[in-house]
Amino acid sequence: MKVPGVIYRLGRKPDPWSVPDWASAGPDGTFGNRFDDPEGMYRVLYASSQRLGCFLETLARFRVDPKLLAELAEIEGEDDYSPLGQVPLEWIEKRIMGVATAGGEYADICSSEWISRLRIVLARDLERFGFDDLDASVLQMTAPRGLTQLASRIVFSEGLAGIYYRSKYGHDVENWALFEPLQINVKKIGAHSRQRSRYDACSPASWIEVQEVGDSPGIGTASS
Repeated sequence: MKVPGVIYRLGRKPDPWSVPDWASAGPDGTFGNRFDDPEGMYRVLYASSQRLGCFLETLARFRVDPKLLAELAEIEGEDDYSPLGQVPLEWIEKRIMGVATAGGEYADICSSEWISRLRIVLARDLERFGFDDLDASVLQMTAPRGLTQLASRIVFSEGLAGIYYRSKYGHDVENWALFEPLQINVKKIGAHSRQRSRYDACSPASWIEVQEVGDSPGIGTASS
């Protein structure tokens, strides 16, 4: 399948579409993400068809622990208090929203076609990772990531540009794993935006302005 419209990425300044430095990879050669290459040969960027998806995925680590919420709910009293997650200012200051279009063909990893194919190819690996069978729920699990990383390698070996998958935080959010070399065309901010930079600044005062990103022509192809 093809990417139907623009995609968004909440990445690090100054370029949210830059791939991570190999120097920051872990001992296993990956960056610890779901569809990273288990052989450490290509890098992967993660993007979403919705701006909301970028925030859901990247801010999940700052959510309040459900155990704490459950304990607070058991406390009797009229003033029910539910704490909010806190995002460190230094984390916000280092990030910006990027907008791009993407070329190439992508594997719908949770489609019946791909699940059937992966079930056969990964049959020997299922037991090693503690699974009796392969289905969509397995591919959407947070861990272990070794199995989904093997799936990424299979998709990459077929010459596809990346993986399409729905967010575990809501299937209305469509996400994309983009393989290196990236087939993206970065887009400018529209003239009506109040931001001066190429991308929206990711700061509390400008999150609303993220909605003002324009659809002006692309300014070049990013590749590595």
